Amino acid sequence: MPTMQLPQSVLIANRGEIAARIARTCRRLGVRSIAVYSDADRGALHVREADAAVPIGPAQAAESYLNISALLDAAKRSGAEAVHPGYGFLSENPDFAQACADAGIVWIGPPAAVMSQLGDKTSARRLAIEAGVPVADGVERDEGDESLAAALNELGYPVMLKAAAGGGGRGMRLLREPPADLREEIASARREAESAFGDGRLLAERAILNGRHIEVQVLADRHGNAVQLGERDCSVQRRRQKVIEEAPAPGLADGVRQRLGEAALAIARAAGYENAGTVEFLLLPDGEFVFLEVNTRLQVEHPVTEALTGLDLVELQLRVAIGEPLPIAQADIAWRGHAIESRVYAEDPNRNYAPSTGRLRWFEPPALDGLRLDLGVAQGDAVTPHYDPLLGKLIAHGDTREEALDRAAAALDGLGIAGLRSNAAQLLGVLRSDDFRAGGVDINWLERADLDPPAAPVEALLAAALDMALPRTEGAIGGWRSSGEITARFAFHGREHDVALRRVVGSATSWQASVDGLEVGQIDARRSAQGVELAANPAAGGRRAEWTVARAGGGTRVSDGRRSWAFTESERDRSASARRRSGGANAIHAPLPGTIAAVLVEEGDIVEAGQTLAVLEAMKMEHLLPAPSPGSVAAVHCAVGATVEEGDLLIELAASEP
Repeated sequence: MPTMQLPQSVLIANRGEIAARIARTCRRLGVRSIAVYSDADRGALHVREADAAVPIGPAQAAESYLNISALLDAAKRSGAEAVHPGYGFLSENPDFAQACADAGIVWIGPPAAVMSQLGDKTSARRLAIEAGVPVADGVERDEGDESLAAALNELGYPVMLKAAAGGGGRGMRLLREPPADLREEIASARREAESAFGDGRLLAERAILNGRHIEVQVLADRHGNAVQLGERDCSVQRRRQKVIEEAPAPGLADGVRQRLGEAALAIARAAGYENAGTVEFLLLPDGEFVFLEVNTRLQVEHPVTEALTGLDLVELQLRVAIGEPLPIAQADIAWRGHAIESRVYAEDPNRNYAPSTGRLRWFEPPALDGLRLDLGVAQGDAVTPHYDPLLGKLIAHGDTREEALDRAAAALDGLGIAGLRSNAAQLLGVLRSDDFRAGGVDINWLERADLDPPAAPVEALLAAALDMALPRTEGAIGGWRSSGEITARFAFHGREHDVALRRVVGSATSWQASVDGLEVGQIDARRSAQGVELAANPAAGGRRAEWTVARAGGGTRVSDGRRSWAFTESERDRSASARRRSGGANAIHAPLPGTIAAVLVEEGDIVEAGQTLAVLEAMKMEHLLPAPSPGSVAAVHCAVGATVEEGDLLIELAASEP
């Protein structure tokens, strides 16, 4: 069949890095890309990357990115011939797919009927059983909180609660044992599912705690052709959401790999699937596996598959959507090397992954061979509390897994980020941990892992400090004090390092140096064209080394020509200052900006330590706010639907009588 005419314009019904990534493929194909934006995203990167942009409503996702009418109106006003939904938001909503089809707009995804069947975890589970694919024991019917609670107790623990109509970790709860308040756990999962997907139905399955999350990328056309593009290992997860993905899955026996691919295609064919999709499995230590779900959309981690196959999945999605047959057969697909994706979030792993909001004073990934950047923000952009805090993805590719790991770690070493907290240090700890480098960690490993905080190389710290101390022009005295000593503090992914330099008396180039209180010895240093040249350097075994030093946006990048390290100023603990707005050990404050989703107590109620008093929704996740100690509710300062800032006083408790 000849190549068909591509649509002249595509409306990208999404935001952030995926919208910017889709726009890049459209640009390469000569297709006009049309962005949509809420009031909060008026100047966002995805808007700047597109050929045109259309406003769709207020910052609240329910009134903009989840508003089917607003998106259809934007498509009609802009003359869009096709709609790409990206991932998240309405990407797996069959009503949106059908509405586009009814309006004569090409939907770049599977048909609405297929989405309905596979997007519902209950019907997808039944389809897998019919296709001969094993599933975990579970509870498929949700007839309300009371009946579901009884069914969970009958199924036995540990158990996994899931949103029946969505994925991505939203509405998901791992219950290792019967919780103190099972009905509140169910209600919380239901609220989160309703908020994220507009459907609060839940599914429960027996939890497998030591399994690996393995998924298979599939592509199918309307002519009956289907291929699988290999598997990805997505076992490094926090809060049931992936943070590092890789392909191929390490340590996977060829027989298991083949059976996973066959199972994925069996489900796709049984469903009459079209376009790109992902079939997810849980792999047990003995090599057996069970079906989890089908994501009827493009996955966040699709770039690792693109890196291995050389295919552009967005282009293939677009061509299949207009009726072209797949241009490849299974025998044509070849996989080259290894790829690892690191998701960089504006969040603080040390504060239970609380999202971090504000403006990025510095955001500059390094330029490295074998590194792809899919970014949703740029330096100077603001991260708001309204949406997922994903800043971007660093995708490293190498001929071997070891090479990909080293490149991925080097990319995080050189990631310059200031103004917001991020999970970069945790990602770097994962990539350098012995467990992860050995391959085959399970889905709960990150919760157990004791990761070493990353430390900066001594040479790089010395170069950064000497760049401050050495004169920039001949005859200048540089930054050193009259006492002959200069001290500097640098933060490397949140870990602080102190450098002290003392000029050697009678020498114009020699310094005595210490790093973190440990003497390094005498260093000969001079200004070079690019930065600093260290000679007779004990920290480097006496060898000469030249470093490039660049300062921008409150950060310092130091490079030796092969790798770079990004240092920032020490950041003030905003949470501490926020807590000081209203003192008291029995005061409940908002841990981050968000919206009050539930208030579960009234003035005068008696509460126990750990009892959930209110629920805060921020960046599409629910945060339970527990009582720090037993007592009675003295005052409630918040209401459902209220918008609060970090540190706002929400509830006050009075201590129990002794």
